[in-house]
Amino acid sequence: MGKKIEIPSIDDVRKHLIAPPGKKFNLAERNTADRALFGDKEDAKTSLKKDAAVINELKDVLYAIKKQSVLVILQGMDTAGKSGTIKSVFANTTPLGMEVKAFKAPSSNELARDYLWRVHNAVPQKGHVGIFDRSHYEDVLVVKVRKFADPAAVEQRYDQINAFEKHLTENGVAIVKCMLNIGYAEQGVRLSERLSEAHKLWKFNPADLEDRRMWPDFMAAYETAVERCSTEHAPWYIIPADSRTRRSALIARLVRGALEDMHLEWPDPGLNPADYEIG
Repeated sequence: MGKKIEIPSIDDVRKHLIAPPGKKFNLAERNTADRALFGDKEDAKTSLKKDAAVINELKDVLYAIKKQSVLVILQGMDTAGKSGTIKSVFANTTPLGMEVKAFKAPSSNELARDYLWRVHNAVPQKGHVGIFDRSHYEDVLVVKVRKFADPAAVEQRYDQINAFEKHLTENGVAIVKCMLNIGYAEQGVRLSERLSEAHKLWKFNPADLEDRRMWPDFMAAYETAVERCSTEHAPWYIIPADSRTRRSALIARLVRGALEDMHLEWPDPGLNPADYEIG
């Protein structure tokens, strides 16, 4: 007999990874190499493959109904695997009904408006799955650490973000927030890979090294953002990201769960097939 495949339930994944809303959060207590849910990497690969297929099927039903949408927020330090997650989790997903937005430094046009303007413009339309590679949380992370805004203004943003996300969920947007929690040592390995492997060199940004030197400040900012903005309507999930395969498998479980929670069914167009004859 072959080895038994062990895949954790979606509920178990949620319970293990969630940052409980309204409670004190300590990022240092979250193991970046946690294997509690997927001890065997092959199990993670199997789970990811199955979930990617189901995500594609459910996404098609979501697109046909056009009443709700899903927003997947991927936030993490450089090399944590945001783009790799998108590639893996949505490997089987057709482009129709998909939206991906990578947030970079704001343009002059965006800076002329409130910080959430560009984010709200990128929220997926009904029937779509949207993915944010970075997000509005940059405005309480890098903006805070690098002091691009007044501390008093940053302090206001936690409540503003919570209100914004509540507005979205009350209007049919299911939010899946994933912090890709990579370890300092593993980030060093991956940054070195970008310098030594030709197909990864284009990803290297010297500014990443500046952020790395400010690691403790960034971890403190993440801890605050998670604690202040993990809510009942949009909780944070802390994803151990040292293993690329396990990271993607866990996020796929969460995305599939968000879609299944919608109890999607193909819409009835009100047509009687017997009334039509194909000549």
